[in-house]
Amino acid sequence: MAPSAPVLLLLLAAAGGRGGTGQGGAGGGRRQVSMQYNPGWNNSSVNLLHVRAVGPSDTLHYIWSSIGAPTVLLVATESRSSTLGINWTQLLSPTPAGAIWIDPPSSVVYSTAVVFTKVFEYSEAKTLEELFYPTYDLSDFSWDSINHTLNHTALTAEFTGIPATDPSGSFSNGSLAFQVTAYKASGRDGPLPSLLHTANSSKVEFVLAGVAPRGNSSRFVLEVATVEEIGVVQKLRAARSIDDEYTPTIFEMLSLIAESQNDSSTLSFLQWKATAYGSQTPRREDSIQCRSHGLQAANWTLPVSSIVHAYFGEGVGSTYTISAINISFGGEDGKVYQEKHYLSWSALLGFGQPPKDTFSPLVISIMAVALGTPMVMLLVGSSVVLFAQRKRYSEYEPIN
Repeated sequence: MAPSAPVLLLLLAAAGGRGGTGQGGAGGGRRQVSMQYNPGWNNSSVNLLHVRAVGPSDTLHYIWSSIGAPTVLLVATESRSSTLGINWTQLLSPTPAGAIWIDPPSSVVYSTAVVFTKVFEYSEAKTLEELFYPTYDLSDFSWDSINHTLNHTALTAEFTGIPATDPSGSFSNGSLAFQVTAYKASGRDGPLPSLLHTANSSKVEFVLAGVAPRGNSSRFVLEVATVEEIGVVQKLRAARSIDDEYTPTIFEMLSLIAESQNDSSTLSFLQWKATAYGSQTPRREDSIQCRSHGLQAANWTLPVSSIVHAYFGEGVGSTYTISAINISFGGEDGKVYQEKHYLSWSALLGFGQPPKDTFSPLVISIMAVALGTPMVMLLVGSSVVLFAQRKRYSEYEPIN
């Protein structure tokens, strides 16, 4: 169905999460959030996590899965009682189209998907040519059960995987993971990059830990694809700020937004700071350069055995459009990962407008003092000079 932008935005406004402030406030909206692992299926050989976030008059569904490539479906409904339906036999068959749905179907106002498809590794040769190693296709990974990582209190889970075949042995002591966090209300993460979030968003953290690089100066690239209905376009926006209070030395925020062509309203987003980190407890000095490369229409198809086909059907690529972007990590010489063998990159995804940082009261106070003090001194100094001049002239006695 075509996305209903006005209805979606009204629902998000009612939930109190259409924007953000420097302190994480966005109207104070809260949601009742629950997590369910493999609903209706007792086998842990595959992973599907349903996050259900109920607002005052709507429900947001996040369906995370490592079936096929790691994917998250985002579905917004205008009903507090909408539910997820899964036909597991069909979902795990070679033709999964129609195996995932939302009841009632008429309650759905918008749906999209974000797919993490591949990881590239490359290094720069002395001739300044880029040497690419065999690609890590994430649809070919073997994934651990997330059931033992599921934390219903913290609303977190972790998808951890390794290649099904690893001829280079790079993953013999390492793994690749996607750490998922859901939110009940607006706020800000404590650890760097300290992303601001609302109740209409969730976080995903991409982690490479202990994976041996195949080159002396390897850098990594994560390929991210999005699925949108006809009438919705993806746009990449970059915003720079002089304020690095929450993420020191990082002044750029990037947002991949889905925009309705009918009224230019923002329906969903993927947002991240232009940095990754080389430590589990990141500090400013652990920062790893992060760049985005060319949002473009994808000229390839998604894995058939994925929840994207299960929900959107066989129209993916025709009725639904696929866009892709590459996000690279590593400095000019790639030494940060070479030294620490750890990389983490965090991104926020959700519905409506992405949160926007503003100056906190502390920064505003400091700026006011910094800018106001010279002005006060100038005014006081000018007053003293004028007073002294008037006093000097008043001491002269008239001749007559």
